[in-house]
Amino acid sequence: MQPYLIVGIGGSAGALNAYKALLGAMPSKTGMAFVIVSHMSPTAHSQLAEILSGHTKMIVKVAAEAMPIEANNVYVIPPGADLLRENYTFKVMSPRSGSNKQIDLFFISLAVAMGNRAVGIVLSGYYHDGTDGCRQIKANGGKTFAQDSSAEVEFMPISALYSGNVDFVIPLDKIPDKLKSLAAALEA
Repeated sequence: MQPYLIVGIGGSAGALNAYKALLGAMPSKTGMAFVIVSHMSPTAHSQLAEILSGHTKMIVKVAAEAMPIEANNVYVIPPGADLLRENYTFKVMSPRSGSNKQIDLFFISLAVAMGNRAVGIVLSGYYHDGTDGCRQIKANGGKTFAQDSSAEVEFMPISALYSGNVDFVIPLDKIPDKLKSLAAALEA
């Protein structure tokens, strides 16, 4: 089933606890797909999908080339790659194009493909990745979130917020209800 909304979730340093909290608060049947774009070493053997599967009843898997994006699933970026959304499937570009721009690249592809059905959430991390992506999501009618003061490393959420392109700064456990209300408003 194609998702009603695709929610890109970007994070870096300190984001693991935020991913777990957000997914733990999310019901398993939302009609949405969630894509976690996390900064990690290109040579890492990531166990992020396995770790997160213990915090949600949704299926969690590592995104792969041409993999369909389905509702009620969580997808994790593979290490050493850029991830794009293309026609309800993933495009995986490996090796990645550069350092710490994976969130922007995914959010921008999501904005172009999904328009007002794109959501970007910027969580804990250093630098500014996610800020340009939030700008594009907003420009295409989508909605954006930045983690509140609970972020372990506040640089990425603050950068997105100060850009003027963040719609919501709310606690992680309040995001699921806000996502449901956004989806309901689009259905009306």
